[in-house]
Amino acid sequence: MGEWPESLAWLVAAGVLGIAEVLTLTLVLGLLGGAALLTAGAAALGAPIPLQFVVFGVMSIVLLGGVLPVARRHRSSPGQLVSGAAALVGARGVALERIDVNAGTAKISGEVWTARPADPYDVIEQGARVSVVTIQGATAIVFESEV
Repeated sequence: MGEWPESLAWLVAAGVLGIAEVLTLTLVLGLLGGAALLTAGAAALGAPIPLQFVVFGVMSIVLLGGVLPVARRHRSSPGQLVSGAAALVGARGVALERIDVNAGTAKISGEVWTARPADPYDVIEQGARVSVVTIQGATAIVFESEV
């Protein structure tokens, strides 16, 4: 056989494996499809059939052994994106006015927030540095921080 029919066979195999991957979402078939695609390139360059199978086997092992563990580790890890008010926990700011149990505001991450001290007996003076403990509704619960 010539180079193109062999390349075409590997391309068809890659396509079938790609479609099967879309249907199963296991990642394994997609990686095998990638190995078949690389083997199609080797066939197009004139590699003999036994070498094509070696290329397919080696690339399958490399892709499955190298990519699959990393992908599975990332798939099972929890999301790291924190947004909204939860993203402000731990943020630092400045007291814009005196903060006590009854009143106060602080500038946190470029926004002005109503603020209350984490300890109801604390009073945080204007200009003091604060850190956010939690957000309760539209109020930042803060404590005075050193830095």
